[in-house]
Amino acid sequence: MTILEELAAYARERVAEAKNHIPEEEMKRLAEALPKGDFPFEKALRKPGISFICECKKASPSKGLIAPVFPYLDIAKQYEAAGADCISVLTEPKWFLGSDAYLREITEAVSVPCIRKDFTVDRYMIYEAKVLGASAVLLICSILSEEQIREYIGICDVLGLSALVEAHDAEEIHKAVRAGARIIGVNNRNLKDFSVDTGNSARLRELVPDDVVFVSESGVTCPKDIAKLRAAGVDAVLVGEALMRAEDKTEMLRSMREAAGPLIKLCGLSRPEDIETANALLPDYVGFVFYPKSKRHVSYPKAAELKKLLSPRIKAVGVFVNECPEVIATLINKGVIDAAQLHGDEDNAYIEHLRKLTDLTVIQAFRVNGPEDIQKAEQSAADLILLDAGMGTGTTFDWNLIGSIRRPYLLAGGLSPDNVTQAVRTLRPYGVDVSSGIETGDVKDTEKAVAFVAAVREVTL
Repeated sequence: MTILEELAAYARERVAEAKNHIPEEEMKRLAEALPKGDFPFEKALRKPGISFICECKKASPSKGLIAPVFPYLDIAKQYEAAGADCISVLTEPKWFLGSDAYLREITEAVSVPCIRKDFTVDRYMIYEAKVLGASAVLLICSILSEEQIREYIGICDVLGLSALVEAHDAEEIHKAVRAGARIIGVNNRNLKDFSVDTGNSARLRELVPDDVVFVSESGVTCPKDIAKLRAAGVDAVLVGEALMRAEDKTEMLRSMREAAGPLIKLCGLSRPEDIETANALLPDYVGFVFYPKSKRHVSYPKAAELKKLLSPRIKAVGVFVNECPEVIATLINKGVIDAAQLHGDEDNAYIEHLRKLTDLTVIQAFRVNGPEDIQKAEQSAADLILLDAGMGTGTTFDWNLIGSIRRPYLLAGGLSPDNVTQAVRTLRPYGVDVSSGIETGDVKDTEKAVAFVAAVREVTL
């Protein structure tokens, strides 16, 4: 038997024993009595940029004992403080020295969505995961039939859980897609001989539809791996041993995030040709300007047409100036935009009102003339802030004013293929936003857009 087959066989033994203590119907009743939830694990992985699933793991079959001292709650809290998007908790007790108690206690201690990392061989384990507080479960193609995967995804949908469907090769990718997987993970470790090849993710990426989240698992050890995977179009990475062995987990995660490079937003798109260019370049965001006085203004119906042409891997941002919150909420609820960028006099009360209407991402722009503008930006209730020289002016502001800003920001204002590399290397912003810098005669220029995106990405490769 391969190690994977042994793990699956032992999981079946564990399920049989668990059912003797709590019958399946009772476990199902307990799970279905809990609030369904809104799939926080999947939402966390669908955000722009690479998402990080950080693993709490004491041991593994390939590496043996990884953490002789295993303060799992402290580790999970460190991950949360460092900005982990999700946490993976091992509950397999024999080879990984995991425990259901670890998952239960961690989910109670942190707000980050957690996946139960185990070898799911029975629907009982899905109900069990829900009761333990998990937001997601792992389904491995190698040990499940296509029919089982489809059935288990259906159970997850009823419970509000996400299913990370793991594949190792092209055949299993096709199997996962046919079964209806919305999150597919490629394991870079061959569980037959334990060899690792992160190129496995890059080779299989093109087989996964754009509307399915793609996760690279195992063998991610350093920032250079992250940069390569980002270039390959990976949506998320699962990092285990590298973080578990790191003395400073916050610094390790920070360096990996930095290697993923800044988010890229191409703003002011108004033509189908612009969308075609964006689909080829795959920035994280594109922007539709809804301010009537702007030369890049598009109507709501026009934006809806453009959004239909946009790759599902790219988020559409609506740019507004003092718009009625109800109008913005309607646009996002109709799928015209995925986020709102505010350039007017909107305050925190406005943002809070908007959040009551919809759960969209809110970006608030600030024109930077002095240190007081940076201070004001840091107090914003928005999910992200954008630092600009002025809406659509095409000029830079004094970057020295940014100083030691404490929160992530998007850098805008006068960026172009000629200066964005310097900006990224000097300031290390969370993201960059360009509009006039990729235009010729007020029209988006494909060559300039290509040069801009290449200039950003080459910094981290």
